[in-house]
Amino acid sequence: MTVYLVGAGPGDPGLLTVRAAELLQAAEVVVHDRLADPRVLAGAAPSARLIDVGKRPGGPVRQEEINAVLIEEGASGAVVVRLKGGDPFVFGRGGEEAEALAGAGVPFEVVPGISSAVAVPAYAGVPVTHRGRSTSFTVVTGHSRHAVDSETNWEALAEAGGTIVVLMGVAHRQEIARRLVAGGLDPSTPVVAVTWGTRPEQTTLRVRLDELGQAPVEPPATIVVGAVAGLDFSWYDKRPLFGRRVVVTRARTQASELARRLEGLGATVLEVPTIAFGEPSDGGAALDAAVAGIGGYDWVAFTSANSVEATMRRLRDARALAGVRVAAVGEATAGVLRSCGIAADLVPSRHDAEGLLEAWPAGTGRVLFPRSQTGRELLADGLRSAGWDVDVVDAYRTYHPEPKEDEANLVATADAVCFSSSSTVSGFVESFGVSALPKVVICIGPLTARSARAAGIEVTAVSRSASVGSMVDAVVGVLGSA
Repeated sequence: MTVYLVGAGPGDPGLLTVRAAELLQAAEVVVHDRLADPRVLAGAAPSARLIDVGKRPGGPVRQEEINAVLIEEGASGAVVVRLKGGDPFVFGRGGEEAEALAGAGVPFEVVPGISSAVAVPAYAGVPVTHRGRSTSFTVVTGHSRHAVDSETNWEALAEAGGTIVVLMGVAHRQEIARRLVAGGLDPSTPVVAVTWGTRPEQTTLRVRLDELGQAPVEPPATIVVGAVAGLDFSWYDKRPLFGRRVVVTRARTQASELARRLEGLGATVLEVPTIAFGEPSDGGAALDAAVAGIGGYDWVAFTSANSVEATMRRLRDARALAGVRVAAVGEATAGVLRSCGIAADLVPSRHDAEGLLEAWPAGTGRVLFPRSQTGRELLADGLRSAGWDVDVVDAYRTYHPEPKEDEANLVATADAVCFSSSSTVSGFVESFGVSALPKVVICIGPLTARSARAAGIEVTAVSRSASVGSMVDAVVGVLGSA
């Protein structure tokens, strides 16, 4: 039994340490605060029990109650992660929790995290030290009136010089500014206040010290005072999709790569899967039989990553494909094949069934075509007309999952929606209706665009190919220039 006091960093999931991510995935219980980023919590195992100790009617949970929860859960023998913003020992009261656990005889470990004191200024383009401007920085809390009035010698900080980083000081910023000026800081000293730093909703305000008290600063904010605050090496909010909200409609198991790429360009991604995948109605019996005799085919045609994955799960030895040529509808499907150690023999320049049919070599022989249970007949019919013997086998089934309660509201706030297949279009329309669509609709390839238009949807842009990279380019092309 161990309780891990884990620093979650300031918000951006990319700032989690490797150790923190590993423990979060292994945790059976996660005790977290009110400001825990949902994207960080999403890194916990689905079976983990989440305990929110940051909310309750009537006010925040007292520290003594949190300590009691940690002792009780830790003593149960479960793997417990106490997830704390920033670093647990930098104004995170991690020391108090460690003291309580030690007193109760419950083993604990501390996993340091990246503190908002340095990460948030960096995301705002402000180095806390800079040659010629500051050779030191002081981190101080302004969370309570007592801390401001009695625990911190603001006048001494002003006299010492260097950079002053104030955490949790929004409510008392006027008094903090007054004390610093009284201690000798020039009223015109630059100040940067960053709200929701390292998150997609980050906002940065630049003012003079004597303007800080009346400035419209909202919590949670990190306030930087000093000459370095006059520097502006902004990068985070200059990414092409910063501040944009994009709905990704792919299945949950497939959305992560597209979401990661869009988030890397600054977007807030709302993953609202409108399709899901399961076993075909025969439980995969037909595919099992086809794979057992796969060496008897001349070609295997894959028109989706799902069909590759379903087939490869059943293929015990890749040598069974010796002498069998493999076709992939596009680069994304070919990439999944490569991850299985198989190089596609045919990848058409046009990434759809029509393109694959056009590129198919002349000849005759047997073709195995594992596909969705509701897939189109175009490729199979075309190959048969050309003289090929085609076995169409159901590899998986698509269905539309029930939308979550808050997903309609999330969609309503979005700037754009990405449709990655005709199935995602029909799933969205079934779940939310055409009227719920954002103004910008982006489709992956002409086939998906045709399905969207047939459903009465006005399509804004179509990616050049059926790949994640091309889809990202299409989003940037529309929203990045708006």
